[in-house]
Amino acid sequence: MTNSDINRLKDKAFHIFGIFCTFIGLVVLAIFLSDIVIEGIGRINWDFLTSLPSRRASRAGILTAWVGTLWILVLTTIIAFPLGVSAGIYLEEYARKSRINNFLEINIANLAGVPSIIYGLLGLEIFVRQMRLGGSLLAGALTLSLLVLPIIIVTTREAIKAVPRSIRDGSYALGASKWQTIWNQVLPASFGGILTGIILALSRAVGEAAPLIVIGALAYVPFTPSSPFDEFTVLPIQIFNWTSRPQEAFLTNAAAAIIILLIITFMLNGIAVYLRNRQQKKIKW
Repeated sequence: MTNSDINRLKDKAFHIFGIFCTFIGLVVLAIFLSDIVIEGIGRINWDFLTSLPSRRASRAGILTAWVGTLWILVLTTIIAFPLGVSAGIYLEEYARKSRINNFLEINIANLAGVPSIIYGLLGLEIFVRQMRLGGSLLAGALTLSLLVLPIIIVTTREAIKAVPRSIRDGSYALGASKWQTIWNQVLPASFGGILTGIILALSRAVGEAAPLIVIGALAYVPFTPSSPFDEFTVLPIQIFNWTSRPQEAFLTNAAAAIIILLIITFMLNGIAVYLRNRQQKKIKW
């Protein structure tokens, strides 16, 4: 048997092994999802979505939780979007090669893998104690903005890199300045990829409970927030609260809330996939 035959066998074996591992992962995920859907789908109705939390499982709802989640998503987007995109543009288009910039790039990449609880401790010290925002929506949004900023910066840089060099050269040839080229040519061409990164980052933020618990988000809020300075709860914290109770009915409520959270996450990821495919078609064209 020649070396080429051995390499082909190795490639075939690795291909089969990869398919097997993927199949196992999908089966386990399907089992978990089916179990949650079977247990919680019957609990989802209009009253469940519009009722306040209650000590009685049959009356408990997720109104304050999903409203708080919506507030957190909007505020986090408003804070993280301009900061992350601006930082990505600077690092990719303006920053020169130097030790400081290399240090920044390495640390930004490393921050994307830092456990979320660390961001919660950072938000507790800076936003809750030093800035005296308390356990407010604004403190939670600022904390989650720190969590997703590295992801947005990295994806912004990658989206800008994917823009063909010919677009920049053509803009410069027509007499446009560097900023005019970036604003009128590079950003429109890369905006689909940037939006994809932002939506994926928000998909991670919407499922985070640990940093919000650390900064003081409440498990029980008997009112819907009306301003960024109000106290709040979110779906992951509500789910955690219900799963920690011994009554079987609260576990059913938790399964129903998980389904709602999964729907939100799948919708965000679906939008990201659509924008990525649309962006790829534009670049090919």
